[in-house]
Parts: sequence; C-alpha cells; structure tokens
Amino acid sequence: MRENRLRTMWKAGEAAINGWLAIPNSFSAETMAHQGWDTLTVDLQHGVVDYQAMVTMLQAISTTNTVPVVRVPWLEPGILMKTLDAGAYGVICPMVSTREDAQKLVAYTSYAPKGTRSFGPVRALLYGGADYQEHANDTIVRFAMIETAQALDNLDAILSVEGLDAIYIGPSDLSLALGCKPTFDDVDEKAAQAIDHILERAKAHGVVAGIHNGGPDAALKRIAKGFQFVTVSSDARLIAAGAQAIVGKMRAGQVKPDTGAGSY
Repeated sequence: MRENRLRTMWKAGEAAINGWLAIPNSFSAETMAHQGWDTLTVDLQHGVVDYQAMVTMLQAISTTNTVPVVRVPWLEPGILMKTLDAGAYGVICPMVSTREDAQKLVAYTSYAPKGTRSFGPVRALLYGGADYQEHANDTIVRFAMIETAQALDNLDAILSVEGLDAIYIGPSDLSLALGCKPTFDDVDEKAAQAIDHILERAKAHGVVAGIHNGGPDAALKRIAKGFQFVTVSSDARLIAAGAQAIVGKMRAGQVKPDTGAGSY
C-alpha cells in the first residue's frame, strides 16, 4: 500500500504544513498541490464543495506527493466511509465532544475486527494499491476536532481512545464555545489557555495535535510549541489576499492621465 507520508513525518518528529481547499475545482486543487504543501484538506463541512467535486480534487492532488485529507461534514458513517473509499488518506471529523464520539469515529473508519467500515474502496484501491484492505486501518489518519466546551470536559477520555491518531483544534468554534471572539490567530486569553491545555494533554497521551491558523506567523509559533499539523489560510483566502495586494498597489500607483480638459 502507498505510504502515508503524514505518518512518516510524525514518526520523524516533523510538523506537516497543511493547505485548505474550499473551492470546488480540480484545477485549483491541482495548482495548490504543486506548491509544496505536505498535505491538502478538502473541506466538506463549510463552504461549497460537494462529494463529486471532492473526488475530482483528490484525483488532482494525486498528481503530486501531497497527502490528501478531507474534513467531513459531521460524525456520520456514510460520508466517512465514502470519503475513504474515494482515496482520502486522512479524515478530520468536526465536533467530537465525548469518548463515545471518538470511538464511533475510529469504528466507522476501520475495517473489522477493529471497526465497522464497510468494504468498497473503489478509488482507494487505485490510489493506495491492491493491498489496500490489508493495511488501511494502520495507514489512514483519523483526526477528532476539539472545539466545544464539552470536549474540553471530556478531553482525557477522548484522547485515550485507541486508534485515534490526532486531534485538530478549530480556534473559532472553540473560542465561541468559551464565550470569546471567534478568530484563528489572536485568540482571547481564555481560548489561548484552552489551546495550550489541549496541546499538553495530547502530548501526554501520545496523540498528534493539529490546529487551524490564519497566517504563517501564528502557524510557526504553534509548531514551536509542539503542534505537528498546522493549516495556513485557504485557497479562497489566498486568492483574495493576492488579488487585493495587486489591485491595491495598482490603485495607489495609478496616475490619472492629463486629458487637457479646461485648457484653451
């Protein structure tokens, strides 16, 4: 089976730089994949990407060594299984708030006897290899999103679930849950303390910690703290930022032509 480079990087103590895909287009996904991201996550929870677009985006990512990851809309067995069948090598599941939620995530994404995943890896066989079924349980990566007050209360119970590889912090939802301003980087003190606590407990349980970031400065600081999976911005935000910078520079430097109006 094809190596999951994400697992290899983590074993070496490295941090993965993750890009985020919100645009439902295979060409934009292919373009992002060729820029050197370690992993790219297709976002099915928020935004406008549907399942069929996701499949074409995974195909586009496969033109590179970038590891394909998908954030599913919810903790629901059907979409988790279909996402893996399409060739995702990692799944990020939102709103995991209890030990039972984490156990379900592991079960839905694992073949028997470890779990209850149904067999039908139609595209995963093409991407992963003919021996996919033999190694899938130990190759794919399962992220549980920690972003609710209930998840904080149940943090150690969640992190102790066998087969859970990583957690992923959504700073905005976590901030909202704690009564703070929703943002990625400059979070309020209460949210910052919660993020540090989650990271500390993840390390104690031997679970990889990941987090969403708005920009590279925050992501680099979080890597220095011990996060091994950092998302930086998204394809849509990067397009907007790049366009704004160019248009802004053009507007600022534009000299109005002298039409000679008013001269006689």
